[in-house]
Amino acid sequence: MFRWRSIFVLLLALTTFQSLQAADGESPQKRQDWEKELAPAIEYLKSNNGHALLVYRGNELLYEGYYNDWTADKTHRLASGTKSFNAAIAIVAAQEKMLNFDEKVAKTITEWQDDPLKSQITIRELLSLRSGLEAGRLGRTPSYKNSIEADAKTASGKKFEYGPAPFQIFGEVMRRKLQEKKQTPLEYLEEKVFKPIGLEYGFWRMDEDEQPHLPSGAFITARNWAKFGMLIRDGGKWDDKQILDPVLLKECFQGSKANPNYGICFWLGNGKRLPKGLVMAAGAGKQKLYIIPSRDLLIVQFAESSGKRYSEAKFLKLLAPALKQ
Repeated sequence: MFRWRSIFVLLLALTTFQSLQAADGESPQKRQDWEKELAPAIEYLKSNNGHALLVYRGNELLYEGYYNDWTADKTHRLASGTKSFNAAIAIVAAQEKMLNFDEKVAKTITEWQDDPLKSQITIRELLSLRSGLEAGRLGRTPSYKNSIEADAKTASGKKFEYGPAPFQIFGEVMRRKLQEKKQTPLEYLEEKVFKPIGLEYGFWRMDEDEQPHLPSGAFITARNWAKFGMLIRDGGKWDDKQILDPVLLKECFQGSKANPNYGICFWLGNGKRLPKGLVMAAGAGKQKLYIIPSRDLLIVQFAESSGKRYSEAKFLKLLAPALKQ
């Protein structure tokens, strides 16, 4: 009896293991094949304190690797990679008629209504970093309260300026709009986007008033970030459910005269610095979510590398031959 039970348990374990392999879309042999194809890019990433590399085509995981003592279940800071989540918040809020992209921020931040420059800023200009406001210093995220006091330096729409303040201002816009629901912007994002796609985060930085840092607060695993990337790559659709309006999402991939390489919360490929058609979320230390809809590709990269040592152009060049197959 004991022997048959042992055999049954062994068979069950083997079946479970094979199922997990199939779910991941990656057998040991396939992983070795892709590791060989990606070897130059992997070695370059490793040498620059890379922590993770995941490559998906469609829903198939072609390659998954962790380096320099990192592991699959370890949450990683996204830094400014967090900014892309603001696009999802804005899209869902627009779907629910809570706002529209060309709505004046002063409709909600009413104390701006008498300011000749700040009163003209739209949600679109705020999230595409063309508000004309003082954007704040990188690495120093102001509170929502302090952010809305930012000075307007120029008329909106004319100049691109990268920084954390516009996303914290958007946080205050959403905080006020969500008061009746008694939700924070992060709780709203969790309910409307994260839970439907099964995305779990490990930690999220908060400001002094316990409001979520929207420019750089997220800490998640590589596979969880990949889920968000798939949602974006697939036009806002998850399985058979449309989570994000595809028309509104497409608007996030349109550059401006102020910066053709930045849309609404996403960096854009223009065929020079980045491959044409590529959409990217990026954070300090070389956190990268590369989305290439035309090739049905998604690449997640974690690292803690200095800008002087690491060249994005070189990494993408090393990666390109493997992704052409």
